[in-house]
Amino acid sequence: MKFIVVLFLIISISNCNKSSEGEIVKPPVIPSVVENEVDFWLTKGDEAVKLQKQTSILAFGSSYNIYPTVEINESQTFQTIDGFGFTLTGGSAQVINSLNLEKKQELLQKLFGSNENAISVSYLRISIGASDLDETTFSYNDLPIGQTDVNLTNFSLAPDQIHLIPLLKEILKINPSIKIMGTPWSPPVWMKDNNSTIGGSLQPQYYSVYAQYFVKYIQKMKEQGIIINAITPQNEPLHPGNNPSLLMLASQQADFIKNHLGPAFRTANIDTKIIIYDHNCDKPEYPISILNDAAAKSYIAGSAFHLYAGDISALSTVHNAHPDKDVYFTEQYTASTGSFNGDLKWHLKNVIIGSMRNWSKTALEWNLANNSSFGPHTPGGCNTCKGGVTINSSASYSQNVAFYIIAHASKFVPTGSVRISSNIVGNLHNVAFKTPDGKKVLIVLNDGNSNEIFNIKFNNKWIVTSLEGGSVATYIW
Repeated sequence: MKFIVVLFLIISISNCNKSSEGEIVKPPVIPSVVENEVDFWLTKGDEAVKLQKQTSILAFGSSYNIYPTVEINESQTFQTIDGFGFTLTGGSAQVINSLNLEKKQELLQKLFGSNENAISVSYLRISIGASDLDETTFSYNDLPIGQTDVNLTNFSLAPDQIHLIPLLKEILKINPSIKIMGTPWSPPVWMKDNNSTIGGSLQPQYYSVYAQYFVKYIQKMKEQGIIINAITPQNEPLHPGNNPSLLMLASQQADFIKNHLGPAFRTANIDTKIIIYDHNCDKPEYPISILNDAAAKSYIAGSAFHLYAGDISALSTVHNAHPDKDVYFTEQYTASTGSFNGDLKWHLKNVIIGSMRNWSKTALEWNLANNSSFGPHTPGGCNTCKGGVTINSSASYSQNVAFYIIAHASKFVPTGSVRISSNIVGNLHNVAFKTPDGKKVLIVLNDGNSNEIFNIKFNNKWIVTSLEGGSVATYIW
């Protein structure tokens, strides 16, 4: 009797698992839910996508594949990051101030804010007096020809009270911790040996007076609520053909710092960093020779670089010669004649990834903004420099390639982040960071022309992702 009941149950269960045609029906498989572990922001060289967060699911796993691997090692650390940004030239401030109130606030929040749409610029370079991207040349102590003012009684920030200083105050309301570097293009002409804004050299009899000029500048800016984190003694000291400009040889800069500027800062209790050179990567011997002077070195925080000549590896050359001093990348421009694709690739490879992999604490593009005619600029100043944004009218602005070059770092790598180890594989140039809140950030550029599939490996697990040729991505986890 028991055997008959058991057999009946087996037949009943078997019949329940058969369709009407007699086929066995398998129970449905419920797929496991894979949660995204890595956020991914993309810009394509063809401009089809610009700094857009992607919706694809990226989750770490351990299934073997044959793709090339970018491996992140957070135990190997390098420099701490000060920030990413632009030079806020006087001309940039002027054109941004020409926007109507609504558009201006929209742009400033986008540049310096911390919301989802902001790129969170964290470092600005400004000119001490005029740069070549001001409408006119000026210093903070201009006098009629033949007059001097060795006590600097006529020193005044008035020329920058119209556009630059008011805009800086607005920016500081949005980001009070933004770092600011000041750089002169020329001293007052009465201190120079040619009585011109263009070229010439600082007369030795005015070295101490010029040192006090820096002291006054820092003190007066502080009175305005603007802290100058660092200065360089001269923008492009080996390029005396700009307007304004000054020729300052390495021996002259060393003398100025060790015998005048450094002691003046110490006497005035100024802790603003002195950063030397501020010119191209083709002359690493310039900063090295100054740092080889122990008396000068004692006042110096580091060396600054541009890349209109030379190779970005010069930053490591200087770092290796004096590893106790920092390096900074402070300027590179995008030209009116450049292409989005070409500039995106070159600047990501060199200015962002290249400078960071060579110990830089900053990566700064040149002018933040200009008008649609690539102005304003001084007579003889740059007329092909394309800003991060173009101010088209009082109610319109457009974002240019430099905006996205900086954004791929500034939005995700805040001040205080530390560079960590990552390897370059083929065309996949990259740099990695750990942020103060523990997030890992990887910026990857595909410097080739074809799509590349690759792994990002961390803690013995990896994700599989891909990038089209000429595209850049920032990954965050």
